[in-house]
Amino acid sequence: MKKILVSLAAGSALAAVPAMAQDAGPAQAFDGFHVEGLAGYDITKAGSSVDDDSNIDNDQSIDGALFGVGAGYDYRMGNVVIGPEAEVTWSTAKTEFTNGDFEGFGVGNVKTNRDLYVGARVGYVVSPRTMVYAKGGYTNAKFDVRNGDGSVETNTDIDADGWRIGAGVEQAVSNNVFAKLEYRYSNYEKGELDYRGDIPDGQRFDLDLDRHQIVAGVGVRF
Repeated sequence: MKKILVSLAAGSALAAVPAMAQDAGPAQAFDGFHVEGLAGYDITKAGSSVDDDSNIDNDQSIDGALFGVGAGYDYRMGNVVIGPEAEVTWSTAKTEFTNGDFEGFGVGNVKTNRDLYVGARVGYVVSPRTMVYAKGGYTNAKFDVRNGDGSVETNTDIDADGWRIGAGVEQAVSNNVFAKLEYRYSNYEKGELDYRGDIPDGQRFDLDLDRHQIVAGVGVRF
C-alpha cells in the first residue's frame, strides 16, 4: 500500500512540472522585457507654418495603414510603471492626384518610408489587468521622393527629425500576453535631402509636419 501511495505522489509531482513550467513568467503584469506587433492608421499633414496653396486654407494631407514592430522594458514599482521603448513602423500613405488636385501637403510628391522612434513611457496600473500611460521621445521619418506623376520613385529621400508624444491603455491578457491601444502625435521640425549613391546629403532645412496615428498592438513579455 505504501508503495502504491509513493508511486501516486511521485506521478502527481512529475505531472505538475510541465504545468509549472507553462505558467512560468513575470511575477506580475506590466513588468519586464516585451516585444509587440503594431498596426493602425497614419495621417501626415502640413503644419500651421506651411502653406502649399495660397488661395485656400492648408488642409492637404496623406494617410494610410501603419504596421511595424516594437520593444521595451517596463519597471513596475507598486502601481507605477516606467521604462524605455523603441519601434520601427512603415505606412502606405502617399501623395496622389485626385481629380487633377495634387495633395502637396508642404513637402512635395512623396511616399512614406520607415519611421523610427526611441522614447519612454510612464504608466499607472488602475486595475490588476489594466494600465493607462503617457509616452514621449524622438522620431525620425523618411519620405521617398517620387517623379511628377507619382509612378516612379527617384533616388532622393526626405529625412525628417522630430518629437512624439502620446497616450494609451494596455490590457494584460495574462502575465505574458498583452494588448494595447494608443494615440500619438508627432511633429517634424527639421529635414534634409538624402541622395542615394555617392552624392552628399543636402543642407538641413526647416519643416513643419504634423503626424497623427492611432495604433493597436499585441505583445509578449519575457
